[in-house]
Amino acid sequence: MSKSDIHIPIREGWLRSGQEPVIEAELPIIDPHHHLWDRPESSYLFPHLRADTDDGHRIISTVFVQCRSMYRAHGPEILRPLGEIEFANGIAAQAASGLYGPCLACAGIVGMVDMTQGDAAVPVLEAALSASGGRLKGLRIPVAWHAHPDVISSPAKPPEGLMTSGRFRDGVRRLAPYSLSLDIWAYHTQHDEIIALAKGAPDVILVVDHCGGPIGIGPYAGRREGVFIEWSRTIRQLSHLPNVMMKIGGLGMRVSGFGFHERAIPPDSAELAAAWRPYFETVIEAFGPARCMFESNFPVDKGMYSYRTFWNACKRLSAGMSPSERAALFSATAMRVYRLDVPDMMP
Repeated sequence: MSKSDIHIPIREGWLRSGQEPVIEAELPIIDPHHHLWDRPESSYLFPHLRADTDDGHRIISTVFVQCRSMYRAHGPEILRPLGEIEFANGIAAQAASGLYGPCLACAGIVGMVDMTQGDAAVPVLEAALSASGGRLKGLRIPVAWHAHPDVISSPAKPPEGLMTSGRFRDGVRRLAPYSLSLDIWAYHTQHDEIIALAKGAPDVILVVDHCGGPIGIGPYAGRREGVFIEWSRTIRQLSHLPNVMMKIGGLGMRVSGFGFHERAIPPDSAELAAAWRPYFETVIEAFGPARCMFESNFPVDKGMYSYRTFWNACKRLSAGMSPSERAALFSATAMRVYRLDVPDMMP
């Protein structure tokens, strides 16, 4: 699979053909997981993000998450990811000016520092904190790995078993004094590694991305029921660890195996909610709303549905919950975990 094939191409005309009215337009939302990049195969920069966040839902703030964007071209390898943090902080400064609407884009930043470098990583981490203007809230270090060549979700493939290495675990523990969390994008086949990591770093909050990565392609294609059983079992095991949080989203990636992008028209929010409900209900039952947050994972998931449709689906999924439970899923958990200062949410 080539780099251009990993993510589903975004087709704006196709997405517009399935536009639907916004549900509950006044519900405040913090989007705790999106990317910005400029790549040969696609671009998703601040104007693109604004077009999505301004499309009817009340998006009051966002969190930028590491995606190997705008790394420095020169200098020591360990310092190059600081370019991404500087880039995201610049976008955050633009948004904070108020000239681009009320949404505080990139108010939180999840960056990349290679914490496997031991003592050498500490000054880099402190430089990252400084470069972020106080907006760095956590790190994400790529760990998603599978032996099968068709199971891939990123152009960067980490080594096998990275989370099990002593250097990695020691590096994660070094985040605790800085109150930084660790986002983890891993597949359901790696849950045992996350469990061991969480037990070994109890003072660090681990945020599991994309519903814990149930795989639906390669050797798992056509085996959704069996994968769901295995995924559910280890999701419940993960939930027993109080320092583990869960992001609900990311099911629009090719690796998840949902084929909505192959249709003549895009899915509506009712179809998405129906397809995702078993995952949503399992995660909520295991973790509870106070440890969960909805995430868009844009622009990666934009190949399968629009931003408006995604948040409508989330509102449908949570329609039977109490106001406080819904507030947790749409904003409060993200604000607490990422330590965000959001004026619209202040008491």
